[in-house]
Amino acid sequence: MKVCLFGLSGIPLGKHNVKDSRLDQTHKLVEAKKKTYAQVDIAGEEEAVTADALVVSPSSRLDVILRDLEFVETRLERNPPEPEKSGLGKIKAALEREQFVTAAGLTPEESQAVAAHAFLTAKPVVAAEASDLDKFDEFLPRVLAESGYLSYLTVGGPENRAWLIKKGMTAPEAAGAIHTDIQKGFIRAEIISFADFIAAGGESQAKHAGKLRLETRQYVVQDYDLVNFRFNK
Repeated sequence: MKVCLFGLSGIPLGKHNVKDSRLDQTHKLVEAKKKTYAQVDIAGEEEAVTADALVVSPSSRLDVILRDLEFVETRLERNPPEPEKSGLGKIKAALEREQFVTAAGLTPEESQAVAAHAFLTAKPVVAAEASDLDKFDEFLPRVLAESGYLSYLTVGGPENRAWLIKKGMTAPEAAGAIHTDIQKGFIRAEIISFADFIAAGGESQAKHAGKLRLETRQYVVQDYDLVNFRFNK
């Protein structure tokens, strides 16, 4: 995942650990050689178009809106065909209200017609206060949550690790975050919810309490599930 800092400075670019305290809790309960946080790429403003989400200050939020508005006005001057034209008109009205593209109320046809334009405010946009930037790595879990991402855990042995995925991914799709071979050979997912894991005091204890579930490929992975994939090698 790539997060763009729009109108912000003073934060190192590149890889950042998502220091979720829940992984720290897990590492105290399950023995492993190391713990590995999920990671995100932090990029500058020049990579805004290719980013998955934007972090803005209260002042640079308006700059993001104005950039999209300038594009819309330029495109409308060229008299595009319907339904692009009607979609752009709705987007223009939303932006002029200082709202995002996501608030424009587009029909499916209009959304498809404008999809290629890659509007910045069609992406998740998270506002950061100065206090958030002072502890940016601690702020990252909130950025991911508001951007539609979550993590699941694999535990024990070599490492306790958080894997970053999009919300709504099924178990096979989530397995692909580890390796495509696991996704292709997926059979079942062994799941312990994080709440059950903590309440039981560990993975083994949760299993003994009957909290481990076998889920099929339709299962939608939940935030901080403990997961073990069964798959054909």
